[in-house]
Amino acid sequence: MRKVVKFGGSSLADAAQFRKVADIIHSDPARRFVVVSAPGKRSDKDTKVTDMLYDCYRSAKGSGKIQDKFEAIMARYQEILDGLNLDLDLSDEFEQIRRNFEDGIGVEYAASRGEYLNGRIMAALLEWPFVDAAQIIRFHEDGTLDSETTNRLTGEALGELEHAVIPGFYGAQEDGTVRTFSRGGSDITGSLAARAIMADLYENWTDVSGMLVTDPRIVKNPEVIETVTYRELRELSYMGATVLHEDAIFPVRREGIPINIRNTNRPEDKGTFIVESTCRRPPYTITGIAGKKGFCSINIEKSMMNGEIGFGRRVLQVFEDQGISFEHTPSGIDTFTVIVHQSEFEDKEQQVIAGLHRLVHPDVVEMESDLALIAVVGRGMRSNRGTAGRIFSALAHANVNVRMIDQGSSELNIIIGVDNRDFETAIQAIYDIFVLTRI
Repeated sequence: MRKVVKFGGSSLADAAQFRKVADIIHSDPARRFVVVSAPGKRSDKDTKVTDMLYDCYRSAKGSGKIQDKFEAIMARYQEILDGLNLDLDLSDEFEQIRRNFEDGIGVEYAASRGEYLNGRIMAALLEWPFVDAAQIIRFHEDGTLDSETTNRLTGEALGELEHAVIPGFYGAQEDGTVRTFSRGGSDITGSLAARAIMADLYENWTDVSGMLVTDPRIVKNPEVIETVTYRELRELSYMGATVLHEDAIFPVRREGIPINIRNTNRPEDKGTFIVESTCRRPPYTITGIAGKKGFCSINIEKSMMNGEIGFGRRVLQVFEDQGISFEHTPSGIDTFTVIVHQSEFEDKEQQVIAGLHRLVHPDVVEMESDLALIAVVGRGMRSNRGTAGRIFSALAHANVNVRMIDQGSSELNIIIGVDNRDFETAIQAIYDIFVLTRI
């Protein structure tokens, strides 16, 4: 069995965390390929090394005075080395990085050095080969991932090794120019490595014991989701649930490789398994609850609009012309509603109204603001009758007024619109009815 294991910044913030990670790796011989992030925060008031690198590079491009900031970065790594009693000299590496900063090599190179240096340290600690991500993760010149070349190069490099440490978050173009993924991109590196070697499992280690049923800032100590499908995760992450970089799903999904979210500080916890499909029955009717505030709805009414060919297309054309993307489009016989982000819409609302009158000649256009959208997601909803009724009953008991309902044909999720001020109350009510009371 072969596993790719990725450790996040909080898992590698200091020497003590490095030791925990090493113990986890050595406890399972199948954990043969390790992807590392840059050191994260050691405390709430601390600064992530990636942010320190960004700040240092900005100073290099601006005033040119980087001595104090650069020394602070070196001190972070020296503290880790001293705590591990590692005889690893990074002075040549730091000198090269300093020269490159002063030469203005690029902000993506600067950001990538946190992972690069952590990879060097982890490889020395484990006494495993170090594989530079710049040699195996390939980007096109426009900054997009060259997935097939990456898969070939990564497979060739790792296929010859029993073990390896790979820094996450970055790769390079064909000419060697370093490029990075968006923040959290080390998850993607791990996923790409898992695909390339056809791993049996991709373990993603972080500071939580898996994916939670809902936001712990709203519901106290929510339950951990045992198993979630890729489709369910997609619905939940789209509405704001974050435990894994969204783009990390696709490389492993196409090969049917499961992902296991684990907690570095509680390695005995099983965490959450993310899978293509499963016959496991979820413990609750729902899998998760997620949502966002800050939406508004534009309601278009027109008699007999269902008989007008292209009506919906023309409505959405107005929004496209203004550069506004839509979230949902619930509709009735004579009504068509478009849900958009309020922040994107407010400055262009009058142009949209004018465009609607020109293209579709509505009877009435009404707008409602300060909406929150909540997604209730779960594969168990298909086989359980009355799920929607229980949701609305719970919201009624909590005195929450439902302003919008939208359910996809897959029966995998129900989207509910409520006032922004009722957002937290609504999520708590839905959680209580399905998880606490298990109705």
